[in-house]
Amino acid sequence: MPDTSYDVIVLGSGPGGYVAAIRCAQLGLKTAIVERENLGGICLNWGCIPTKALLRSAEILHFAQHASDYGLKIAGKIEADLEAVVKRSRGVAKQLNQGVTHLMKKNKITVHMGEGTLTGATSLTVKGGASGSGAEEKLSAKHVIVATGARARELPFAKADGKRIWTYRHAMTPPEMPSKLLVMGSGAIGIEFASFYNDLGADVTVVEMLDRIVPVEDKDVSAFLEKALVKQGMTIMTGAGVEAIDVGAKGVKAKIKDKDGKVSEHEFSHVISAVGIVPNTENIGLEKLVDMDRGFIQIDDLGRTKSKGLWAIGDCTPGPWLAHKASHEGVTAAEAIAQELGVKGLHPHGLDRNNIPGCTYCHPQIASVGMTEEKAKEAGYEVKVGMFPFIGNGKAIALGEAEGFVKTVFDAKTGEFLGAHMIGAEVTEMIQGYVVGKTLETTEAELMQTVFPHPTISESMHESVLAAYGRALHI
Repeated sequence: MPDTSYDVIVLGSGPGGYVAAIRCAQLGLKTAIVERENLGGICLNWGCIPTKALLRSAEILHFAQHASDYGLKIAGKIEADLEAVVKRSRGVAKQLNQGVTHLMKKNKITVHMGEGTLTGATSLTVKGGASGSGAEEKLSAKHVIVATGARARELPFAKADGKRIWTYRHAMTPPEMPSKLLVMGSGAIGIEFASFYNDLGADVTVVEMLDRIVPVEDKDVSAFLEKALVKQGMTIMTGAGVEAIDVGAKGVKAKIKDKDGKVSEHEFSHVISAVGIVPNTENIGLEKLVDMDRGFIQIDDLGRTKSKGLWAIGDCTPGPWLAHKASHEGVTAAEAIAQELGVKGLHPHGLDRNNIPGCTYCHPQIASVGMTEEKAKEAGYEVKVGMFPFIGNGKAIALGEAEGFVKTVFDAKTGEFLGAHMIGAEVTEMIQGYVVGKTLETTEAELMQTVFPHPTISESMHESVLAAYGRALHI
């Protein structure tokens, strides 16, 4: 086939890749995208969105099973239909995949389906090709953006088989409902699946090597979540590690070393391995074109690699490995490329990683932005810290969701807003208020003067700021 030339080719169509392609097209650049599997990448098809569909089903089940708490009676047994729950989740993923397909057509972005391999900084081949015939296409561009994402990391003694040992992909389309589930790792992915299967009735054990669960979060959040999950019936083992796994026809035997060094054997029906990610950067021609650290592509603050015309964004670059970070990087790289190609009026600037929010959609939810109290102190700040419990918030009590708190961290000398950490109902929706404030470099003064609507759970955000300065009104 003849060579096909573009201004920009994006390799990978996840939330970083497809957003970068759209922004390039909006800026008048002739753009193509290469995808080997499904438009939308892991996030839309196997990650962020379909997992939230699963968790929503679990949340509805939880409320139905506790209807009497709200003065309601529901006749008959309330239970989950796992097949139907999974079917709904896959339907959501399909709808979003179709949505990305529509966006590609709307923005006149050429889609090449197949396995892309770089032959140079600004050229690549696609095996499979747009025709799906298995032919090889040769593509070239003025600039290439690598957005190949990452995949689940597997432990040598716990290779996923889809039957007894699962990665997140298997856990989203399980062959059966686990009766006794071991979750290895307590990051966002591990805790979300632990929460989902626990709500559906599984006996769940979470094993975390570090001294607390969700270890990237503030210590107070970690401690509160552990108590909440234990109250829900989970077993939490911190400072522990899985030493070996023996897979049988009807279950799994796992040797677990606890925090005291004692090794004991436990039986489970299934295992979910959620012990991190591996970047998809091997075997695509990158080795001589970029610098890597543990497989992650090294970039400058706009996404440039060391090779002229070659850029990288998202989960194949240094963390945090979050979809919204990838999308933001995609827009930044697209605008930097357009500027280099002569588009006027653009002012791309690097991403401040301190302003990237993190969300975990377990029950209760977790959301945070900026420094934890511990990190702020390590950085040399003298801090003021405010905490406000949901039990002091009228809307939370009315909703029957009084479990949780908001914690804010400020520089005691300047009032600079350093970070916020929340656990409880709907905090993943509320965190953006703090993110906007932090991006605008706000201090406690602006936050104190902000009027929060009543009655809302978000009033707890205001009260936490007031509490940092001894001015809380409702505690």
